[in-house]
Amino acid sequence: MAFLSSLFKKESSVLGIDIGSSAIKVVQIKKKRGRAVLETYGELSLGPYAGVEVGRSVSLQPDKLVAALKDILRESKTTTTSCGAALPLSASLITFISIPPVPDKQVGDVVNIEARKYIPVPLSEVLLDYSIIPKEDSYAGEGNAAEKQAKDVLVVAIHNDFINQYQSVMSGSGLQPSFYEIEIFSSIRAVVDQGVATVMVLDMGARTTKIYIIEHGMLRSSHIISKGSQDITLALSKALSITVAEAETLKRTSGLKGGPEYKELSEIITVNLDYIFYEANAALLNYQKKYSKNVSKIILTGGGVLLRGFTDLAKISFQTDVIYADPFGKLETPAFLANEFAEAGPEFAVAIGAALRRLSELE
Repeated sequence: MAFLSSLFKKESSVLGIDIGSSAIKVVQIKKKRGRAVLETYGELSLGPYAGVEVGRSVSLQPDKLVAALKDILRESKTTTTSCGAALPLSASLITFISIPPVPDKQVGDVVNIEARKYIPVPLSEVLLDYSIIPKEDSYAGEGNAAEKQAKDVLVVAIHNDFINQYQSVMSGSGLQPSFYEIEIFSSIRAVVDQGVATVMVLDMGARTTKIYIIEHGMLRSSHIISKGSQDITLALSKALSITVAEAETLKRTSGLKGGPEYKELSEIITVNLDYIFYEANAALLNYQKKYSKNVSKIILTGGGVLLRGFTDLAKISFQTDVIYADPFGKLETPAFLANEFAEAGPEFAVAIGAALRRLSELE
């Protein structure tokens, strides 16, 4: 099924592409009077392309992905092939390393040497990127002299085979991406405001739930939890002896707000969410203990967080401010569709973030 909205006619435009485990999301935007303006967007479930139910996590062959991508581009009435594409976190290795103080021109060589300790394949088989994490004044009194002078580095590695596969899908769909980036960085761009506050992004997809902790707009920690919204659907199907399709519909329509007659439904959902929240809290507490910092708020992204009652349970679990991501808030959109965009926002964070980067490249 496709969920789409075509809003404006063609102008100078770019696309953001997010191929998830259960759906493809696309967003087309343009720059007008200094603002990013939404033109069209769409979502297409991938389950039917694998012969399974909507909402199921699938692993499609490239030709199936090409067919699905072409379908959503056509149904969304996109008008450009210029795009940026997000890659799943599972396709990458992200680590944080510390290197000795060296001149800037030598940082790349030193990072390559240190990265070999963490990357289980030859560096010739991966695309390696890195970013220096700025030191904070608050750290000035911590550690010995060598630790103070060392450079903290975020290192990202993606296997060349995976990039080649994505390039094949993009070219087969007629798209021309100028970059590929890990979904974390697309999401951060779309949902985290500039500022010094430390925030955590909880991104619940069909297959997994990802945790990102961000300081000063930069990623400082990431964690993958091996449960997602699909696990709730399958648990409901088994416990209630109903089909997966029926369980998915029941989950989406009732969630945790179904009333007394849905007590068993709520209990099954709560058990699965409690596991996810426990793992997320553990990652959060580890970070806070390591850096002696509190997270100011939790930002919810991904289709799984749209479950009714999700935020109420999350607030109880995390005991801090919990909000839905509002990536459409970074775009100019029709005011009469404000409620629709607010509800769809968490699902489109990655696609919007990729589109925003592609648009910035044109400036």
